[in-house]
Amino acid sequence: MRRAAVLVLLLVACAAARAAAAAVTVTDGLLPNGNFEEGPAKSELVNGTVVRGAKAIPRWETSGFVEYIESGHKQGDMLLVVPQGAHAVRLGNEASIRQQLAVTRGAYYAITFSAARTCAQGERLNVSVSPEWGVLPMQTIYGSSGWDSYAWAFKAKLDEVALVIHNPGVEEDPACGPLIDGVAIRTLYPPTLAKGNMLKNGGFEEGPYFLPNASWGVLVPPNIEDDHSPLPAWMIMSSKAVKYIDSAHFAVPQGTRAVELVGGKESALVQEVRTVPGWTYRLSFSIGDSADGCVGPMVAEAYAARASVKVPYESKGTGGYKRAVLDFAAISNRTRVVFQSTFYHMKSDGTLCGPVVDDASLVGLRKKLAGRRLLL
Repeated sequence: MRRAAVLVLLLVACAAARAAAAAVTVTDGLLPNGNFEEGPAKSELVNGTVVRGAKAIPRWETSGFVEYIESGHKQGDMLLVVPQGAHAVRLGNEASIRQQLAVTRGAYYAITFSAARTCAQGERLNVSVSPEWGVLPMQTIYGSSGWDSYAWAFKAKLDEVALVIHNPGVEEDPACGPLIDGVAIRTLYPPTLAKGNMLKNGGFEEGPYFLPNASWGVLVPPNIEDDHSPLPAWMIMSSKAVKYIDSAHFAVPQGTRAVELVGGKESALVQEVRTVPGWTYRLSFSIGDSADGCVGPMVAEAYAARASVKVPYESKGTGGYKRAVLDFAAISNRTRVVFQSTFYHMKSDGTLCGPVVDDASLVGLRKKLAGRRLLL
């Protein structure tokens, strides 16, 4: 009888330990083995790279044709480079990686990960945290290294969710597929209104996690691909991404973070605010360059109600900014504030770049002005 009681207690203790482990809330930064430096045993690799067994990679569950790639691995004439550490995974056709995350129900999170296209041209990735999902088209025109970092946000509907990154590709070569590395998470805190500013998160200080040593920024997809913006209070409209940048790797007008408009007129940074019809308001903001070698004349545009302004900026590619102001009269009880780049810009290495927007503020003047436009 005593032996049976001890056995029951042991079973209960084991179950409690497993439950406690599952209940650990994720912290900001790389997920457990998020850089894939803990690899499978050699006995679990076929031909040196193909992962055999769904749980061969510690902390991850895989399905389909998944390869464990070491930096410098050769595929034909292509040399595969890994940005974070020495290892990454490659997802073949219909392959995926999965990790269970213990989160806070109702909280918002942003996933950041790096990806590189390999032999296929039209690669895409499905990113999901049940029951939400999004499709991210793979682009290499944003970063000269071949790697880009992407952000994708979600609202936790459960206390424990499954993050899945899946390659839906249908290439002739099942091994053709994107490389994945540096998977991280950051809790997003809904910004509140600061005194003297009707815009939330006007300095863009709240946003996704920046991966260590990733000097190319983080691409934030348009809202048609992400129901919850990784930039709280802001929406990315149209079809192209914007680039979220930090002061550790770029020139930022104010604070430590800003947004680079790399999508021309195909991408717009938007926030909707409450206004009073007939009242006038003043939108102030900074326009500059991120010191990433993007050289030449730039034009950034701002819109609100029926007013607009085009702000010219001559970039030397070494950093700098100017302030601009747009006065407008509200025509409804909600007004969209919009920023976008008039033109596409490209660096000498062929990668896209553009003007930086930062330190945006909106104040009410409460008197009628004739939509006056002023540049400082």
